[in-house]
Amino acid sequence: MKKIITLACAAMLPLSYTAAEGYQVNSQSAKQAGMGHVGVAMKLGAESMHFNPAGLGFLDKTIDLSAGISGVFSSGEYTKGNYKHKPDNDPSTPLYFYAGFKIYDFMSAGISVTNPYGSAMNWGKNWTGSHLIQDISLKSFSIQPTLAFKIGDHLSLGAGMMMMFGDFSLSRALIASDDLAAVAQMMPELQPIAAKYKDITPVGATLSGNAGVRLGFNVGAMYDITEQLTVGVSYRSKVKMKVPEGTAELSYANELELKPILGTMIPPLDQGTFEAELPLPSNLNVGISYKPIERLMLSGEVQFVGWGAYKELNVQFRQEGLKEGYSISAKKEYKNSRIYRIGGQYATTDRLDLRLGFYFDESPVKDEFLNPETPSMNKLGTTVGLSFRPLEKLSVDVALSYVTGFGRDGSYTDISPVTKQPRVFDGHYKIRAFTPSIGLAYSF
Repeated sequence: MKKIITLACAAMLPLSYTAAEGYQVNSQSAKQAGMGHVGVAMKLGAESMHFNPAGLGFLDKTIDLSAGISGVFSSGEYTKGNYKHKPDNDPSTPLYFYAGFKIYDFMSAGISVTNPYGSAMNWGKNWTGSHLIQDISLKSFSIQPTLAFKIGDHLSLGAGMMMMFGDFSLSRALIASDDLAAVAQMMPELQPIAAKYKDITPVGATLSGNAGVRLGFNVGAMYDITEQLTVGVSYRSKVKMKVPEGTAELSYANELELKPILGTMIPPLDQGTFEAELPLPSNLNVGISYKPIERLMLSGEVQFVGWGAYKELNVQFRQEGLKEGYSISAKKEYKNSRIYRIGGQYATTDRLDLRLGFYFDESPVKDEFLNPETPSMNKLGTTVGLSFRPLEKLSVDVALSYVTGFGRDGSYTDISPVTKQPRVFDGHYKIRAFTPSIGLAYSF
């Protein structure tokens, strides 16, 4: 039973964030947020370090600085029959900073700080799916030094080294109210206790940890076919993030009443540490931009996300007094997915640019692995934005994004820690998100 309860706790162990699709965040520029997050075939100055490091080679300023923040306000709903429940999510705030420098006519360098992965989801302590997830909060950071070389007038190549790190916190029920009711069927003397906690989670766990620094790379190429037409390609590598020493805390609805009854059923998760590893997926972006007239820029691209690398989550616990702790493996079986993007920018005046964009984001999660931890589904995003330049060298960038998911039915199967039999948690999910972004850019 101890191994089963450990699995019930750790199967939700993140870095399993629920942003974008899977756990990827694409809000890395207020300018490009207004254009559906396109950018692989656009010359974005310092901001190219994220979208395509080759774009940094076309930098036409000595120094280019950019910084901004977004607020991701997400909501959702779980429905099964007459039961409905909505999470109470705190906003996520991905941020970015870019600094680009023109070293020589043929070479540029820069450094960026971004939040490419992360999320927050709070379903509450006592909802019907508490045995799978109560709340989760994750943040990741990427520091990327970058070099770009311009070869002739039309071609640029760029590369950056990604240094990734982050932290997380996750809570879920170890023994839910339904589990306590099953225990009471085997032990009739516990039926009054089970009735008392029929709508309350008897005991839960909170897992938290910091991921050590892991390295990856971001490379790209950009080529001007004509003065109006540019193509670009970039590749961000997969990075395996590892939590070397995570910790767990146990919480009882009433410790004095419940711990004597349930304490012997639960492994000593809070008396040691755990380690876990999961992949941050690779990304291949291919795009094209076209400037039909001087003031209008159009761009489209396809982003291939390597979610197929996330097959399972392996967790190893280490408890005091045990040579080897509890080891578990939870299947995820993600599949590779694509994001289709299109955007446009129109310079209405020399000081004001207007932007519009759309994107379609495929889900990497299969129907039989649809979990409220990641209520994943295909999504459609609509974005608008503008840039205003009160000074020639200063740009104020704002954008608004609305993402709606195509409602989805699905299920997730785990093992009851009491009956030791498979149990299926199924239902219908809806999700949506509203994201305002603001940024400042200064160059000289």
